[in-house]
Amino acid sequence: MAFHEFGHFWVARRCAVRVERFSIGFGRPLWRWRDKKNTEFVLAALPLGGYVKMLDEREAEVNTQDLPYAFSQKTIWQRMAIISAGPIANFLLAILAFWLIFLSGERGLAPVIGTVADNSLASSAGLESGMEITAVNDVATTTWGSVNRQLFDYIGTTGEIALTIKRPESELDYQIVVPVISWLREMENPAPLRELGISPPFELEALTLAAVSETAAGFAAGLRENDVLLSVNGQGISDVDMFIDWVSSNPNTPLVIDLKRSREGATTDEFISLEVIPEAVQRDGRTVGQLGVQLASKGRYPEELMRRVEYGFGSAFIRGLQETVDTTGFVLSSLGKLVVGELSPKNLSGPITIAKMAGDTARAGTDNFIRFIAILSIMLGVMNLLPIPVLDGGHLLYCLIELVKGSPVSDQVQMLGYKVGFAMLVGLMVFATFNDLVRPF
Repeated sequence: MAFHEFGHFWVARRCAVRVERFSIGFGRPLWRWRDKKNTEFVLAALPLGGYVKMLDEREAEVNTQDLPYAFSQKTIWQRMAIISAGPIANFLLAILAFWLIFLSGERGLAPVIGTVADNSLASSAGLESGMEITAVNDVATTTWGSVNRQLFDYIGTTGEIALTIKRPESELDYQIVVPVISWLREMENPAPLRELGISPPFELEALTLAAVSETAAGFAAGLRENDVLLSVNGQGISDVDMFIDWVSSNPNTPLVIDLKRSREGATTDEFISLEVIPEAVQRDGRTVGQLGVQLASKGRYPEELMRRVEYGFGSAFIRGLQETVDTTGFVLSSLGKLVVGELSPKNLSGPITIAKMAGDTARAGTDNFIRFIAILSIMLGVMNLLPIPVLDGGHLLYCLIELVKGSPVSDQVQMLGYKVGFAMLVGLMVFATFNDLVRPF
């Protein structure tokens, strides 16, 4: 958000607009400072955004000698440049972040199928372990990430997913069609690969509880953070999805979980068997079991399936630009699916989930955290360009109307638009925060 506001600030200064305040956050100022141009820089108590306040006669009376420095007195092209500068800064930050990541190269896992779930869409269509997915709907896929992104386009749709595959030890391409009906339309946090029933080859070494909610069934049964899960009902855990399926398919049914626990100061690990009863919850119209735990898997992918691309200084920038464009398209596609009902509104996230994701990615490593910052910056840029009054996109819309009709939109219409837009944003924020609060741990 600071980078977004700096974009507005920098271009406003270039257009000789007087900036009265540059604030990061809202509410009571915790720190303030004025520069030689008398702009007040503020760090406020509520870090939920920020703003740049410019001299503007629409907000307060402006002395005659100060009118040349007022935002409202600038040409329409200067005003549009100032308004656009915030979202543009978001996209520039994303390009820079991706560029830094790609300077050290790019690694991806070849989309070779490891396991196919029984009675799944994939097994019914004839997909088998060892097959490589080379394209989805004729779009080439070189990694599992690209497969997942292409499958996302099918969420909420009815039709056929066309997969181009290669069989082991064969150079011939085959096409397999997977029929879907309103695929994952009502699902929260849809995982296309898992719901299709395929997963990459992964050698699980340990499945650990990264966190345990103290108000959930798992904690009540004795599960604790950092426990290493070994088996369920005597069956060894060889796959993360296998454990998830065991829990979700057994609501209110006792399960015996064997685990390993390290105690502070102890020289040996403790092996424990616990009986846990997954809590029955409603999810996507069906009753499933839930323990209230967050899983962390440790393992490795086959090294021979890892694909690596090295980039130079310039090529890393081009790859960063491409990733920014692709991610922007992905965000726009997600918004479109939300609007037309192909993606459940339960997937909207608020500040709690964003803060949690920031913490998780920071713990996962520098590259993951930088990637999260890039994606978040793109989301902010796209959201701010939506044609909703009070957002940058709404201001741009007023400017475009002014260009067409030859005169500014009346103050009364603008004020009405701001009130409606503000109400929409507040409602959206309340709904997203509600999703955060009711979302499974």
